Amino acid sequence: MMLAQRVRNGALLVAALAAAVAWARGPAALAVILLVTVLAQREFYAMLDAARLPNFKVFGCAAGTALVAATWLGFRSPGPDGPEALFTHTLFVAFLVIFARQFHQRHNARPLETMAGTLMGMLYIAMPMSFLARLLLGWGDAPDGRALIVYLVAVVKAGDIGAFFVGTAIGRHKLIPRISPAKSWEGCVGGVAAATAASLTAAALLQRFDLGPVRVPPGHAAVIGMGLGIVGILGDLAESLLKRAAGLKDSGDLLPGLGGVLDVVDSLLPAAPLMYLYLRHVVEPAVAIGLAR
Repeated sequence: MMLAQRVRNGALLVAALAAAVAWARGPAALAVILLVTVLAQREFYAMLDAARLPNFKVFGCAAGTALVAATWLGFRSPGPDGPEALFTHTLFVAFLVIFARQFHQRHNARPLETMAGTLMGMLYIAMPMSFLARLLLGWGDAPDGRALIVYLVAVVKAGDIGAFFVGTAIGRHKLIPRISPAKSWEGCVGGVAAATAASLTAAALLQRFDLGPVRVPPGHAAVIGMGLGIVGILGDLAESLLKRAAGLKDSGDLLPGLGGVLDVVDSLLPAAPLMYLYLRHVVEPAVAIGLAR
């Protein structure tokens, strides 16, 4: 019952965050994404602390928010080198600063772990979160992508809920019990099926009401649903692996009854890049030349 409540409340919370981004405009939408990013990174670095892995948590959180903001600004006001240039430059500077920050630590006997842990917090959380900014602003003169954020969240959370209920009802074969004892192969299949159905429904609604910058034909909607369902499971497993390594049940206690922010958005982290890249490099070109079905 407690797990069912966590799944339900987590889905409602993420839906509320998606709605906040969808209805916010300009800097307000950026503020929502930045808030989620810094809270999730803070929890990640707390997990490293629990595992006794040194890290530069303050700089890691600052650099993570800078990466998301750089993506936003780059697409909002592209320079001569294109919209991705500011993100690339910011990431390069962050790498240099992490090395420079390590140079004067005379008594740190684990510099490799310090730098690796700090960078992982940026790459595991901030980089995927920056794809929400791409989904919002990466479509040139077309309408912004707020409807795509809702699409993304609806599909991923439908997968989470489908996996839970199917796994609870008929789950018999454990997926990876040493990482996540509750997950089953049957639940995974149910989650992917639910995500696919949600994607087909969401794509049809976007087309029916002419929302969003990209039309997603049914065939591609099915592929997106299956893809997001699969990587959502992988995202959940990845965070479970990190928590087990740190000896923690939840990533944090900020959300009573749910755990931490990272517990809620873990499945979205790999899903946002996949959705943007598939829409940008597969669906959009196919629609442009009339090949999409």
